[in-house]
Amino acid sequence: MKPRIALFAALWLWLLTGVAVAASPDMASALVKDTSSRMLSTLEKRRAEVDRDSTLIYKLVSEILAPHFDFGRITQSAVGRHWAQATPAQQQALTQGFKELLIRTYAKALLRYSGQEIRYLPVRPGADANSVTVASEIVQRGGPPLPVDYKLYLKDGAWKVYDVVIDNVSLVTNYRGSFAAQIREGGIDGLVKRLGDMNAKTAG
Repeated sequence: MKPRIALFAALWLWLLTGVAVAASPDMASALVKDTSSRMLSTLEKRRAEVDRDSTLIYKLVSEILAPHFDFGRITQSAVGRHWAQATPAQQQALTQGFKELLIRTYAKALLRYSGQEIRYLPVRPGADANSVTVASEIVQRGGPPLPVDYKLYLKDGAWKVYDVVIDNVSLVTNYRGSFAAQIREGGIDGLVKRLGDMNAKTAG
C-alpha cells in the first residue's frame, strides 16, 4: 500500500473509531458524570467569588453545562404544537429566553448544593437507537434519594441533553402546560415577553 493511501486509510479508521466511541452509551454516562464533577469542583474552588458576586454562577453554568444541552430541541418540545406557528425570529427569541431561564433556575438551585452524594445508575436505552437515559440519584440527608435522569441523543456525533427528569417530573412536560396557556392568552410574543419578565425577576 502506498504511503499516502496507507495514511488516508489509517486516518479514516481513526475517524470511524472516534465516532463509534463517542456514540457509545457509556460515553453519554461519562459525559454527564464528568460535566457534573467539573461543575461542582469549579463551584467549590470559586465559592468565595460566587458568594461575593452571585451572578458569577450564571457564567459558570453557561460555560460548563450549557454546551452539552440542545436548547433548541428542549424549547421546541416545551412549546409543542405551537412551535410551527412561530416565525424563525420568534423561535430564536423563545429558545434564547428559555435557555436563559433554565440556566438561571439551575444556577440558583446549584447554590444550595452542600456536598450531597450523587450516585450514577446503569444507562438505560432511550426511545430509539440514538438516545439513552443516564440515571442518577442525589442522596439526601434524612430522606429518600432524589432521582434525576438525563435524557440524551446523538447530534452530529456528540451526545446532547434534551430533557431532565427530576423525581419523575420532566423538565419539558413541566413547562409545556404553562407555555400553552400563555400562548393562548397572548400569542407567541406573549410567551417571549413572559420569559423575559421571568428572567428579569431571577436576575442578580
